[in-house]
Parts: sequence; structure tokens; C-alpha cells
Amino acid sequence: MNEFMEFFNTSDPANVSTSVKLLLLLTVLSLAPSILILMTCFTRIVIVLGFVRTGLATQQMPPTQVIIGLALFLTFFVMAPTFQEVNEEALTPLFNEEINLEEAYERAVLPLKEFMSAHTRQKDLALFMNYGQYPAPESIEDIPLTALVPAFAISEIKTAFQIGFMIFIPFLVIDMIVASVLMSMGMMMLPPVMISLPFKILLFVLVDGWYLVVESLLQSF
Repeated sequence: MNEFMEFFNTSDPANVSTSVKLLLLLTVLSLAPSILILMTCFTRIVIVLGFVRTGLATQQMPPTQVIIGLALFLTFFVMAPTFQEVNEEALTPLFNEEINLEEAYERAVLPLKEFMSAHTRQKDLALFMNYGQYPAPESIEDIPLTALVPAFAISEIKTAFQIGFMIFIPFLVIDMIVASVLMSMGMMMLPPVMISLPFKILLFVLVDGWYLVVESLLQSF
């Protein structure tokens, strides 16, 4: 423990540089969940996949772990160009000691701002800009993250709910048809969900539903 504290208290420039990098890494790792959820496409993807499972009424199938895992890998796939730009423009020069920490932060934030602003509604952004009394930005660089991140988040939630509504329609039609048939046959005590579930799963498999959902998600970005 004492050796660990001496490592951070040393005045050796090499050790100081390593200490700064270590602290930076720990800070990024602690903020990684929030960054992943609110500053990437993860929110839209996981909500839409949740709507698919709810529309199918399959309870916990697929399991939550599978949905979150799929959403994570789809997020990495969609965000790969942005993450690559952050690595090339900010992280690599920083670790090579070509730029300082402040400049690396400015370079790293810009690709994320460009991605978020491209998928943020002007109405949502104006809400937080006006409430925070921020000056009108002249470019993407001038938009503060404190306004852009929540605006992007509610825009993504709205988009996800719009996609979820379209997903629910065919499942709702099947439920209504099954319920009408059961009522016409006098089977009012039989839950329509028990009968409609196999038909919904069959329809979803026949149209290759997971492919269509993922394709729609990828095309929405």
C-alpha cells in the first residue's frame, strides 16, 4: 500500500504521466455505463428489443441478458466509426504525449457531439438550451453537453417508442382476431393470449422478425 501511495506522490515526470493516464482510465471506466446509455444508440436499441419481447408476450424469452447483450454488440457496431475517430483523434495522440488532456477531451467530444446532434430533434435541443439560458450555438462545437445529452436521450426514447408502436400493430391484430374467434365460439373463459401466442411466434419466425427488426434499427442510424 505504501509503495502504491509513493507511486502517486512521486515527482518523477514519467511516473506522473503514468499516474495521470491511470486516473483518466479509472474515470472513464466509472462513467462508461452512463456514456454508453445516454451518448450512444444503446437506448433506442434496447427499448425496441424490449418492445419486441413485450409484443410477443413471451414473458422472459429471450432473457433480459440476451437482449442487453445483443443491444450492446449492436451499439458497438453502429458506433464503431465514431469510436474509431475518437481513438485516432484523441486517445492515441494523448497516450503518445502529442497533446494534453484538455485538448484530448475536446477532440474526443466532437465526434460524439456530431453523432448525437444528427439524431436529436431541434425541439428537444431547444428545450434544454432555452431552460439553461445558453447562447445560440454557431456550430456543433458550441453546443454544451449538459444540454445535448438529455436532448439526445429524450429524442432516442421518442424514436424507440415510435418504432415500438409499429411493432405492436401486427401482434395486436392477431390478438384481436383470436379473441373474436374465441368469443364467437363461446369460449369466453379461455384466455386469448394462450391461443394467440403460438400464432404470433409462428408469424414472427416466418417473416424473419429479428432480421427485420435489426435491419430497421441499423437503417434508422
